[in-house]
Amino acid sequence: MKPYCALILAAAFASASCATSEAEKPDPKLAEAKEKPETGPKLIGRVASIPPDRRFVLVQSYGKWESAAGEILTTRGPEDRTANLRVTGEALGEFAAADIQSGTLEIGDAVYSRHIVKPAPNPATPPALPEAAGQASAPAGEIPKNN
Repeated sequence: MKPYCALILAAAFASASCATSEAEKPDPKLAEAKEKPETGPKLIGRVASIPPDRRFVLVQSYGKWESAAGEILTTRGPEDRTANLRVTGEALGEFAAADIQSGTLEIGDAVYSRHIVKPAPNPATPPALPEAAGQASAPAGEIPKNN
């Protein structure tokens, strides 16, 4: 009976050690998802008003949203209705103005911003120096002459 107890205890320890080693390993798919920057459209608000004789709308934001003038927004409404808007840079509180660029929209349509994360500069490579205007670069070893 003692050999069976030792065998059962050995199996229990072996399965316990395998379980902890599997749990400690990070999932490579999750690690890749965390490293990728968010690039998809982000819901930022809704169309709050559309003046009848103007070509702009007021966008009511859902929370803090900083928009740069010229940023392109997209809208989506029922029946697959879409439009493109260009942020004017004028804002008051939770409302921001945007010019209608194309499409059709109605009050209440969802407004999306395409969030693109800019990559951090690589400190290992020095920035390129611009050439002076009007001066051609001389081949290596030659000094350019000014006339």
